Amino acid sequence: MDASNKLEKLKLCIKSYESAVVAFSGGVDSSFLLKVASEVLGNNVLAVTARSEAFPEREYNEAVEFTGKYGIRHLIITSEELDIEGFSQNPENRCYLCKHELFSKINDIAKKEKLKFVFEGSNHDDLKDFRPGLKAVEELKVVSPLREAGLTKDDIRILSREMGLDTWNKPSFACLSSRFPYGQSITREKLYMVDKAEQYLIDLGFRQVRVRHHGEIARIELSPDEIGQVFQRNLSEDIYTYFKSLGFTYTSLDLKGYRTGSMNETL
Repeated sequence: MDASNKLEKLKLCIKSYESAVVAFSGGVDSSFLLKVASEVLGNNVLAVTARSEAFPEREYNEAVEFTGKYGIRHLIITSEELDIEGFSQNPENRCYLCKHELFSKINDIAKKEKLKFVFEGSNHDDLKDFRPGLKAVEELKVVSPLREAGLTKDDIRILSREMGLDTWNKPSFACLSSRFPYGQSITREKLYMVDKAEQYLIDLGFRQVRVRHHGEIARIELSPDEIGQVFQRNLSEDIYTYFKSLGFTYTSLDLKGYRTGSMNETL
């Protein structure tokens, strides 16, 4: 089935639910889902974005800008992941703990707003990786329309471009808590280090960026076509110096480059 047919299937799926709250991060998938849902359901859609220390300010601002541009109702809530029991110890099911807390809050909002369902933006490709958060989605009866329609990340980018969404080529993003090896504790200070380090690289012009926190070592992942720029532009010393100021003793560049779920490679 091609992308256009999947889009029609998605619209029929969304229409069948009649009304919904969309868990909206501002990323490629949730932006596409929210825009289609708003076209199908009109005012029977509410976007909810969770603001937290694991969510960079730039992502929050882009989410607000998106809903403002398209006139979509938008509610901002606070998510305190570090206060969830067991979360800061960074167990393998960390994402489950976070998603369960978040979707429980959004379910309550849906009931209060008299909206029938909660939508989240995982796509068909997410089934190929270790995604403990999907267990929370199932337990709390959250709906995954993109997966129901069989839409892949490539499909979503293609359709987003055709719809004129600025997010069509936005780099993939995951919350900052995903930058830590399982079992390594997550703290506000460490999240701050990662956030500032990634923002520094983005400000230098790198698009697809991850800074993995391995204690005193920062491991930088860039898209393969951007790795060479570190040396072509003589940036290595500047990056090292800035990362040192954040508290990293050593800074390394991952030669394999950016890939989703790299922290799952040890599982």
